[in-house]
Amino acid sequence: MKLRLAALAVSTSVALLTALPATAADYVIDTKNAHASISFRIKHLGFSWLTGRFDRFSGTFSFDEKNPDASKVKVEIDTASVDTNHAERDKHLRAADLLDTDGFPSATFESTSVKAEGSDKAKITGKLTLHGVTKEITIDAARIGGGKDPWGGYRDGFTGTTELTLADFGIKRDLGPAAKTVELELNIEGIRQ
Repeated sequence: MKLRLAALAVSTSVALLTALPATAADYVIDTKNAHASISFRIKHLGFSWLTGRFDRFSGTFSFDEKNPDASKVKVEIDTASVDTNHAERDKHLRAADLLDTDGFPSATFESTSVKAEGSDKAKITGKLTLHGVTKEITIDAARIGGGKDPWGGYRDGFTGTTELTLADFGIKRDLGPAAKTVELELNIEGIRQ
């Protein structure tokens, strides 16, 4: 009888533990080894794409493959690290009539919700603060993959895109009718903590 009760207790405990929701793992975005990037493109006079990136940023995310809707993302960008491979243009982008990096040295994004859309895709909604203005944006995201790395750690990687209207963030400089919006592309690899 005691043996049966012990076996029942053990099986009940195992059933309860396996029924508990898995917790999301926490990751640090691997900017140290340049396994992440935030790039942008904007039309130049309607004739071509001007491309660039932000060289310095940091962030974290949490992710649970079994419950992606519980994921969270937080990123901070050093706006003065804007780089379009043209020093004079970069100086102009940092000026008061555009990014105003002296007045607004960082941009931040913090997710408020994640909604899975089929296999390995999601809409990440959150608050972007840029140029001193906070607006809700949505990032179309996709999981690239995850697994053990050669150094004994575990990594997960994602890509995402969104489009911003510059005037929505108080950037009033008229860059022409073809340059009202900027497209952002994020490639994020995180190291599980």
